[in-house]
Amino acid sequence: MSGTERHTEPLDVHLIALRAGPAGPEVLLSRRAGGVYAAGCWHLVSGHLDGPWEDMVTALVRETREEAGIVVDPADVHAAVTVHHRSPAGGARIGVFFEVRRWDGTPKVMEPRVCDAMDWFALDRLPEPMVAYCRAGLDAYRAGARMAVHFQEPGDPIAYAPAADRLVPVPEPGSPGAVPPKVRAFAERAVGRITDWTDASWAREESRVWRASGAEGGTWYVKIHRNDRFHRREVAALRGWVPSLGATAPRLVAADAQLRTVVLTAVGGRSLHGVTYPLEQQRRIFHRIGQLAAAIHTSAPPRAAAGALSRGKLERHLAGARAHLAPGDEEFIRATAEKAAGLPALETVPTHGDLQLRNLRWDDETDLLYVIDFERSEEGPAIRDFVRLSDAWHGRPDLLAAVMEGYGRPFTPEEDARLAALSVLDSVSGIAYGTAHDDPELVERGRRTLARLRAARRT
Repeated sequence: MSGTERHTEPLDVHLIALRAGPAGPEVLLSRRAGGVYAAGCWHLVSGHLDGPWEDMVTALVRETREEAGIVVDPADVHAAVTVHHRSPAGGARIGVFFEVRRWDGTPKVMEPRVCDAMDWFALDRLPEPMVAYCRAGLDAYRAGARMAVHFQEPGDPIAYAPAADRLVPVPEPGSPGAVPPKVRAFAERAVGRITDWTDASWAREESRVWRASGAEGGTWYVKIHRNDRFHRREVAALRGWVPSLGATAPRLVAADAQLRTVVLTAVGGRSLHGVTYPLEQQRRIFHRIGQLAAAIHTSAPPRAAAGALSRGKLERHLAGARAHLAPGDEEFIRATAEKAAGLPALETVPTHGDLQLRNLRWDDETDLLYVIDFERSEEGPAIRDFVRLSDAWHGRPDLLAAVMEGYGRPFTPEEDARLAALSVLDSVSGIAYGTAHDDPELVERGRRTLARLRAARRT
């Protein structure tokens, strides 16, 4: 033992009684009154075990009947969260919170000497003042935690105050989508207490993304980049040219290079990946895509022309893709790479680097287009941003025309040649990556693009 005092904390039980409300789930709270701890503050129905002969569930059922006048079947009592709490005065205890959704009777004040009100409140709009200990349990519950620590410091208020929020959820080992504790702490230093984390990671990416909802309202995205290079690129873009896009792109709230983590404001809409719209709306969306690309490419003055295309990665990508290539594909790829080496250099501008439908979001209500994910952003020829978009307008000259009209100009012959070369090399890279990561959709997209480009070459 590292200490000389063995802990003998008391055990509390807390009732999270829930019902459906007009705006979402509601929780039952009572207001403490008289000469009790935290008088005037809202709290859950709660109490202590009567002695070593009483178990936690039995105690909860008894306290619920004594304080709220309702009868709960032990079979309807479900574990919610356990909180190790320490008060500002230094006393510690264990609070076990239980969720209950069924009971007999109507809740009412049964002990007016220590409780002067009882009411239902929306779970995401809790009243003030509220006992900080109780609020910590509800915040941990809303965040999906099964266990948490809430050690208050001397001088902290008894009532909940955002500036003195001491809740630290304990993550479950190996749980899918679990937020690393250091990332959680960093995000909460940036935006305040987060009560709900939803894994929003793209299935085929190694980056991790969560949608985070704040205790006091607000939504953000928290992203861990897969490597330092992607982190540097995205942060540079978000601090550099992305703000010129205004509300169509997220804003950087905070960044941590050691954690490779960023906190971003949320944008509206839903991903265009896999979504279909009526023809006229499709044209309107692609017109906006052209306008967005123009805004990106003119967000900073162009720089000196870029050099010839690099072939350094070609052999590695070919090795990973070869099993899925059609007869004649490899010869076509090598010939394209050879020709690309002789293409004229193009001036460089800010580019998104991964401009494709899955990184574009459309809001049906406002007719606004949003763009996300700047981890591949770097300076390069503007045509680079149309490589992955070109698959979306294949066979649809009306969509290509809409993009060009929105962009404000057609591609130059030099850009057309560079687009074909970059598309071939991107297809090989996609096939190799899809093969290594068991992503058949990515493999098929690369094969489809190669077949299209070879057919275009023949004609």
